[in-house]
Amino acid sequence: MRTLRLEEKQEIVEDLHKRFAEAILVVLTEYQGLNVAEASELRRRLRQAGADFKVAKNTLMARAAEGTPVATLRVEFQGPGAVAIGYADPVAPAKILTQFAEEGKKLKIRRAVLDGRLIAPADVKALAELPSRETLLAQALAAMAAVPASFVRVLAGVPRGLLTVLNAIGEKKGSAGAPSAA
Repeated sequence: MRTLRLEEKQEIVEDLHKRFAEAILVVLTEYQGLNVAEASELRRRLRQAGADFKVAKNTLMARAAEGTPVATLRVEFQGPGAVAIGYADPVAPAKILTQFAEEGKKLKIRRAVLDGRLIAPADVKALAELPSRETLLAQALAAMAAVPASFVRVLAGVPRGLLTVLNAIGEKKGSAGAPSAA
């Protein structure tokens, strides 16, 4: 493994720091045993979900985490590790990582930070079981649309009921006052 120059290390730290500051979800993984093709496949899947997979030295990741919500993860930067960074939807990267680990790939979820809170691997798995952001938004929109529609139906029912009662009264009066054909 080649030694990085000071400028390269600073660039890596700055890049990671920026990513950590923007991240909603950062998952620390152990990737030891992944071959190049598997790592590339994981990166591709995460990229499609709007997330990144970064491998860097632990000291550089720890320095980059300073002053970001990921700082709580600093003590976990030990051994061979990489981070998956999600920016918009925390569910998508969690699903991808969990699925990838369960497919028998040599990937292990060690810890994560979700909105500045340290969470366990079991919490990442629970997060992966949630519906996606788009699904949740669609469900919320459907629920919000259902309330006004129901309200309109109730309001329309009042005049309709009144009209039905008035018609019944009119028919009763009309049949009571009409001469009978004998």
